[in-house]
Amino acid sequence: MPLVIRPVSPDLPAARALLDASHALMAALFPPDENAVLDATALAEPDVTFYGAEESGALLGCVALKRHPEFAEVKSLFVAPEARGIGLGARLLAHVEAEAAREGLPLVRLETGDKLMAASALYRRAGYRARGPFGSYRANASSVFFEKALTAPATAAQSRERP
Repeated sequence: MPLVIRPVSPDLPAARALLDASHALMAALFPPDENAVLDATALAEPDVTFYGAEESGALLGCVALKRHPEFAEVKSLFVAPEARGIGLGARLLAHVEAEAAREGLPLVRLETGDKLMAASALYRRAGYRARGPFGSYRANASSVFFEKALTAPATAAQSRERP
């Protein structure tokens, strides 16, 4: 069965297991006041869509798209250890970028930790540029902030108009 990325409830046991693993990693690496994780309740808010990457019945990764009036925010991007190294993080990131573009949001922003080198490398490869804190975030010793401008997907009419 091929890998499918689709909205899932953050309350599903498999989703909770991924979130618990992600939160445990963040707690081990960063001070509590420098952790910006969202719990399952926050990930179920109306302005957030939580996606799971599922293959053969196993949830291998997750990501959330949080909508703000002027931009989208990537939250909770996490890939299970057994699924790392196959490009799943890039696929999850591309998925939320495409959704944000479809919704007409011009930018995607995110916060990550300075010790998450693989995550920062993924974001840079995907075209993200470093920026300062945004929204309610404040500068601290651990946080790194990124942003990427999106291009809206062409509509069918626009596609027909191109030479």
